[in-house]
Amino acid sequence: MNSTSRAYDVVVLGAGPAGENLAERTRAAGLSTVIVENELLGGECSFWACEPSKALLRPVVARADARRVPGLRAAVEGPLDVPAVFAYRDKMSAYWHDEDQVDWLNSVSVDLVRGYGRLDGPKQVVVQTPDGDTVRLTARQAVGVCTGTITAFPDLPGLAQARPWTNRDATAARHVPERLAVVGGGVVAVEMATAFQALGSRVTMLVRGSKGLLNRMEPFAGEMVAESLRAAGVDLRFDTSVTGVVRENGDDSPVRVTLSGGETLEADEILFATGRAPHTADIGLETVGLTPGDWLAVDDSYRVTDVGDGWLYAVGDVNHRALMTHQGKYQARIAGAVIGARAKGEPLDDGRWGAHASTADSAAVPQVVFSEPEVTSVGLTTQEAERTGRRVDVVDHEIGKVAGALQYAEGYRGRARVLIDPDLQTVVGVTFVGPGTQELLYSATVAITSEVRVDRLWHAVPAFPTISEVWLRVLESYRDGRVGKA
Repeated sequence: MNSTSRAYDVVVLGAGPAGENLAERTRAAGLSTVIVENELLGGECSFWACEPSKALLRPVVARADARRVPGLRAAVEGPLDVPAVFAYRDKMSAYWHDEDQVDWLNSVSVDLVRGYGRLDGPKQVVVQTPDGDTVRLTARQAVGVCTGTITAFPDLPGLAQARPWTNRDATAARHVPERLAVVGGGVVAVEMATAFQALGSRVTMLVRGSKGLLNRMEPFAGEMVAESLRAAGVDLRFDTSVTGVVRENGDDSPVRVTLSGGETLEADEILFATGRAPHTADIGLETVGLTPGDWLAVDDSYRVTDVGDGWLYAVGDVNHRALMTHQGKYQARIAGAVIGARAKGEPLDDGRWGAHASTADSAAVPQVVFSEPEVTSVGLTTQEAERTGRRVDVVDHEIGKVAGALQYAEGYRGRARVLIDPDLQTVVGVTFVGPGTQELLYSATVAITSEVRVDRLWHAVPAFPTISEVWLRVLESYRDGRVGKA
């Protein structure tokens, strides 16, 4: 076993999307950069979350859309071709190989050390390589922690012995279980229930709370998705907690699930989608005065607030600001520019929407739930406005009344909600629910981040007949006073 030491301006711990983008941005700022990864470059999103899950869902949503198109229904009435769906999933996950990611890293002149990295005091990272060697990395400027999250399991006796599925097991599955229990009511639970019900599983969703699905979004979003899941055959149960899970007779035996009311059910697999925990339990946080297993609190430049001298940054899910791939990449772009500016002694442009400001983390986080129907949102919800005391006008419109929606699908059902600041006359929150609405989200994000006044939006003419005409209908409703308050 060998031991070597190297020094760089920046050391990045974790090569998921946030880590890769942070490394690329610090290198673009002229700083020598190395990235450390013990799994696949590209991380959770590329291989076990975003890419494979959306590949599983794309045939499901496409078939649902096609069934609403006259002249096409008969052609899509049969079951999905499960081996073909899995093959497409494998392709979109690059067959769980990361050679392309390595080539990209080389193209931007970022070094790579494969192995498990841990902090070992200020500006120090020690890596244990797969060959048993030790590499000590010293950062002259900054260390970026981009280790993401892992599945958070509830504290249930014997759960590990029951071998529950995580998101990784679901997205990389090689078989469709006859009966699948899904615990949770958030995005992962909804998307995997949608996918596996369509692939042939009998799905039971067990949701602990009574507020419905997707409870961080507008209530009507979860209601519409729940209605669709039930129509597809999902057994959806609210106010239901899991108190016990047992798999008694080996890998092929069913799982017996005990529920809070004393009832039991059997499933072939059980997926826990009950939240995420920071992947910080074994990365050496104790060597810099932090608590292993904690989220890393950061300031608006992504510096970890509880570490002195300002050398430690936390970017992506690990800082608990917005647990989405695209937001982690946004944070990495901002943090990389910040680290570069500070290394050169340049002042920060950290005013609202400045080059070194993280404004979107609080004002404009976009999200798509690839359910059936799709749910998209950005900015405030009515609940957030009420909780924070922010006064907003609420404008609702049925998307199915727009000509483009009628062209898109017979019997189109969807809903738009736009929140407008009555004083500034700008859009501060948007939610769309309905087929094809994912492609409306960027326009909403631009409207919020640009702080475009409503009177200027009148000049953004939507093409006819497209679903984007819903913007015009919303503006008309606002002009005519058809609004609610929050």
